[in-house]
Amino acid sequence: MRLPFMQVDAFTSTPLQGNPCAVIFEADGLAEEQMLAVAREMNLSETAFVLASEQADVRARYFTPAAEIPLAGHPTIATLYALVETGRLPVADGATTVRLELEAGVIPVEVQVEKGRARQVIMSQLRPQFLASYAPAEVLPAFGMEPEAARADLPLQTVSTGTPQLMVPLREQEALRRAQIDPPAYRALKEKADFFSVHLFCMQGFTPAGATSARHLGLPPEPPEDPFTGSATGNMGAYLWRYGLLREPFFVAEQGHWMHRPGQATVEVVGPRHDISTVRVGGEAVAVLDGELRL
Repeated sequence: MRLPFMQVDAFTSTPLQGNPCAVIFEADGLAEEQMLAVAREMNLSETAFVLASEQADVRARYFTPAAEIPLAGHPTIATLYALVETGRLPVADGATTVRLELEAGVIPVEVQVEKGRARQVIMSQLRPQFLASYAPAEVLPAFGMEPEAARADLPLQTVSTGTPQLMVPLREQEALRRAQIDPPAYRALKEKADFFSVHLFCMQGFTPAGATSARHLGLPPEPPEDPFTGSATGNMGAYLWRYGLLREPFFVAEQGHWMHRPGQATVEVVGPRHDISTVRVGGEAVAVLDGELRL
């Protein structure tokens, strides 16, 4: 079996920055075990598999090297960019809304095309759910920090716009820089938790354009750190709007700069603070590699 693929850097317009994602086309013949094995082979934060859909324009499944993830941001940006770039999704210049089927459900994705090229991809994530809260003393030691590193005026809470992730607001960017995962403590935390992963962030950008900076750490077989986490950025946007950290419901999120893979996303929260309907997370993308997968 030979399958075409493209590797795309998402949330950037500069090759070798942002978050890389392998997009495997024509993947309908692959079993779930094969998809997971391919994701391990690619050894990226996520690998996307493009499939035919009976209820949307296109279907995709996303796998980390450890498991399937029901909704993710940078694979969505990468997948829609790759489909337009290769002509598999013919769209006219201007803004086109594509219905994308994911394991979490069907979401609308806006693709802004100029001269046949996808310039911006904006995904609308699912209605946010605000789930369990945790004490700083439960969470911060798993990242090598004292509980006082967290903001005392905000909850540490799991939020899900398709993938549940724990929001951890830190007091200052220096604490974010110092964060280092403690594997035994992190595994013990996850065993009793309701989240897929943890998003550490603070209200300061890496550049003047950014309103937030963030890190997303993990354990093998996943990469030790995700350069840019689009699903968690959507969760963070809902969290910031609900708890009054934003004066306006839109901002620029930054991640990956300390990894030398800087990325930016535009974030728009839709709806009142206590009745958010969706979070729109958008970014640019650029292809860096294409080829053929031989199985």
